Amino acid sequence: MAATRLELNLMRLLSRCEALAAERRDPEEWRLEKYVAALEDMLRELKKQSSKPAPELLNEYSRKVDFLKGLLEAEKLSSSTEKALANQFLAPGRTPTTTKERTPATKTVHLQTKARCTGKMRSELLGTDPLVISDSEELNIRKRKGLVSDEKQSAVELDAVLQHHQDMQEKLAEEMLSLARSLKNNTLAAQNVIKQDNQTLSHSLRMADQNFEKLKDESDRLEQHAKKSVNWLLWIMLIVVCFIFISMILFIRIFPKLK
Repeated sequence: MAATRLELNLMRLLSRCEALAAERRDPEEWRLEKYVAALEDMLRELKKQSSKPAPELLNEYSRKVDFLKGLLEAEKLSSSTEKALANQFLAPGRTPTTTKERTPATKTVHLQTKARCTGKMRSELLGTDPLVISDSEELNIRKRKGLVSDEKQSAVELDAVLQHHQDMQEKLAEEMLSLARSLKNNTLAAQNVIKQDNQTLSHSLRMADQNFEKLKDESDRLEQHAKKSVNWLLWIMLIVVCFIFISMILFIRIFPKLK
């Protein structure tokens, strides 16, 4: 789908805002703030149109506008520490705004802002002037790289920084995936162990119940058997006593007392 006039104006103004954000601005600079406000209005109008761009492209526009808005809010903070912390939470765009860009301009601005805030924090800690440090470093670079222009050197350094950050992100992503797989395997193993323990415990409980029932039955049988044994012994003793008594009487009758 061909871009509408409003979308083209939005892209031009967005490119201009990214260029202004990349420059060193005076505290009294007002154009970027006005441009970002105009970008917000144009983005709202673009979302209301019937022939609006794809949702992914609209999300990318919104992401870049939110980044510029957050960048302006971070610059209004008082301390360098607050500015650095606020810049950490900014999310730059993922795709270039124009075809001339090799990397997204918002990502470049993000890295430059982070480096600037880091330099200010370092100068505050060391008690040095960040402008003097940056000037001396730039002078040394020019002395070492006299045949290479400043813009080309900055582009090469920026590409190296971007590549380093990309490699670090890929490495962190791989480590996170490895940790996630390890955690998943450990969780599955723990689930299997817990399941087996539950089955063993259930089996032990069933065996204990069965043994208890058997023990109860055996106890009842032993008690009945003990009662029966006592009854038989009593009857036998009574019979023996009666037999002895009768035998004595017969003996006395048969063998009278001698005179």
